[in-house]
Amino acid sequence: MCGINGQFAYHYAASAVDRGVVERVRDSMTLRGPDGFGYWQNADARLALAHRRLSIIDLDPRAAQPMATQDSAQVISFNGEIYNYAQIKQELIQLGVNFRTESDTEVLLLGYRQFGLPGILQRLRGMYAFALYDQNTGELHLARDPYGIKPLYVADDGWRMHFASSVKALKQAPGVDLTLDSAAQVGFYLWASVPEPFTWYRGIRALPAGHYQTISAAGVAAPKRFYSLAEHYQTRDGSAGSAKVLSDADAQTRVAQALQDSVRAHLIADVPVGAFLSAGVDSGALVALMRQQSAGEIRTCTLRFAEFVGTHNDESPLAEEIAKRYQTRHETITFSQSEFVQQLPALLNAMDQPSIDGFNSYLVSAVAARAGLKVALSGVGGDELFAGYGSFNEVPNLYRLRHLARLPLLSTAFRQAARAIAFATGLNPKAPAVFEMGRDWLGCYQIKRGLFMPWELRALLPPEVVRDGLARLQAQRFPAAPLSLDAASQVSVLESTRYLRNQLLRDTDWASMAHSLEVRTPMVDVALHRTLAPMLSQFQNGAGKRWIAGSPIQALPEHIWKRAKTGFATPVAAWLKTDPQFDGWRKYRFLAAKRQHWSRRFAVAIAEQYSEC
Repeated sequence: MCGINGQFAYHYAASAVDRGVVERVRDSMTLRGPDGFGYWQNADARLALAHRRLSIIDLDPRAAQPMATQDSAQVISFNGEIYNYAQIKQELIQLGVNFRTESDTEVLLLGYRQFGLPGILQRLRGMYAFALYDQNTGELHLARDPYGIKPLYVADDGWRMHFASSVKALKQAPGVDLTLDSAAQVGFYLWASVPEPFTWYRGIRALPAGHYQTISAAGVAAPKRFYSLAEHYQTRDGSAGSAKVLSDADAQTRVAQALQDSVRAHLIADVPVGAFLSAGVDSGALVALMRQQSAGEIRTCTLRFAEFVGTHNDESPLAEEIAKRYQTRHETITFSQSEFVQQLPALLNAMDQPSIDGFNSYLVSAVAARAGLKVALSGVGGDELFAGYGSFNEVPNLYRLRHLARLPLLSTAFRQAARAIAFATGLNPKAPAVFEMGRDWLGCYQIKRGLFMPWELRALLPPEVVRDGLARLQAQRFPAAPLSLDAASQVSVLESTRYLRNQLLRDTDWASMAHSLEVRTPMVDVALHRTLAPMLSQFQNGAGKRWIAGSPIQALPEHIWKRAKTGFATPVAAWLKTDPQFDGWRKYRFLAAKRQHWSRRFAVAIAEQYSEC
């Protein structure tokens, strides 16, 4: 896990790269890689690559980056972990390739040399973002993993390309357009996170997950997709829809084998690997599977809040029970409001893009780092693959009402009437959306997951920003999953490519990197996804959680997996209501109404505070 960046003056009339700028961008990401740093530029100073290192695999200085081949024909700056690097290395050795290090970085570099870019990308299992320069072709290749676990941002002014692992790092580069992006602002209020490829700034874009991009003297090619999550929600004979229904015993066996394989892969490291532990099924099962893999010490940590002690929201007693069952070295750390307020400025400074959901990730990462961990496993992603969210029932129910939104004038009239009723009675302000937005899967999903509805935006942003932002978001919509997929698959694709990618994984990245902690996500894994996605229809109504709990040899106790899902609750909303720093919602009269959920008011405050940082 690291921070990468660089600059490519690809236009013939552009001046040479500025080493001082590249190093300044690099060193703004020191917390992403406090163990070392590096810089490389080519002979004509048209390209520079830089790196900050968090040493996890092959701790020797020989594995430092940027790393070049022996003949210096190719050089790479890489962020992430390749979990199957040992298998790829053996394939390369059999082809006569020689290695100088034990690192996954060199496997990636020499794998590109042997197989080409598409060839190596199709072999990778892991989380990654990298910049690889091929001096033989004069091409710079940028690539990002299929789920988008690791970030990569670019800023292109038509003369040179800057790129880095964080948005805020790219703000250090001169000439980057830092005008607030209308699509990002609108997207944030619609979804509570900024949808990629947009960022808060007009001049900075995210390389989309599962894509690569090539830059050369000929110019900047459009990003090209090399991986689609949706294609794996197919039966094994290639047809769309649900796979053949397995018996309970066969389903349990397949889930157990797939999860055991994923955890085994995610434990590869040359430093100890711990885990975030809550009272939930996903994290508890991961800890149990870790114990199954190793008889050594396993460190786990739990975050609790002083306000929740002794209440249903206090997950620490059950987490401690799980830790005792699987004999981990466990630590529970209690956070109070005063500690949170003290950390708030640093938290906002670390937040790479505005989010209303990154505070818990930041705090639990602080707990893990305080416990001495450098790598921790997290159960994030389990609900998207194992149908753990309420959206797997609610979104299909909305989709069955899609005929109500098929007549535009009538649906608008219904929506306006319903909006007035909702405002007068205190009903959910999103309820009227079914009459206008519920005509397709994305619209139904937005009704469920959306923060504000499109017609509410003019109370938050200038009309021209709303018009431009909505138009640009619509133009950027990625292709939907095939309509032939069943309802559960449609929801899983949406949850994985929107909420998981743009919010949970992004928040996990910046929040953990603020504490120099690598977080690994065994349930966000392409090999696991290929195996289990065709079984998705069998995971609904709690079956998936039961099979997760039963996957370890020493299964989770029944009272753990049968416990009602609560999510990771925090008292942050209550804390911020008493903190004068977050008073942004008071500017908007309709937001002051008690019927408005705290997350709506919080989003307005976050957007304002972020822009001031």
